[in-house]
Amino acid sequence: MKLILTQEVSGLGHAGDVVTVKDGFGRNFLIPRGKAIAWSLGGEKQITAIRRARKAREIRDVEHAREIKAALEGAGIKVGAKVGSAGRLFGSVTEKDIALAVKAATGVELDRHRIKTNGHIKSLGRHVVKISLASNVSANVAVEVVPA
Repeated sequence: MKLILTQEVSGLGHAGDVVTVKDGFGRNFLIPRGKAIAWSLGGEKQITAIRRARKAREIRDVEHAREIKAALEGAGIKVGAKVGSAGRLFGSVTEKDIALAVKAATGVELDRHRIKTNGHIKSLGRHVVKISLASNVSANVAVEVVPA
């Protein structure tokens, strides 16, 4: 089965790649989870749009990744969240929320799939998250959750 990846799938490829996988893997895992779409001749336009978006978010090289790491570790990232009267959050802070806060604080646009948290962030205060920037460059960023 030929598919176009819409997200990065470890061990398979990046967004915009055309891959051939077994029918069951594509039909039961990749397509239902939105990680891929069926390949067609009309899908070529989608491939170029996905690749253009990926190129805008892409980190150029290891030196660029180290510059971003220094900027992220030096910045104070604050995420606003709705809080109840007892100080507990309504829901949790997601990787998407952190990516938006990083963009607002530093101007660096990150893919939310590069952000790894230690479980769900469900309390106010300072939390450390790991952001993988390149194959061997990762940043440990302090994120402070404050009431919105």
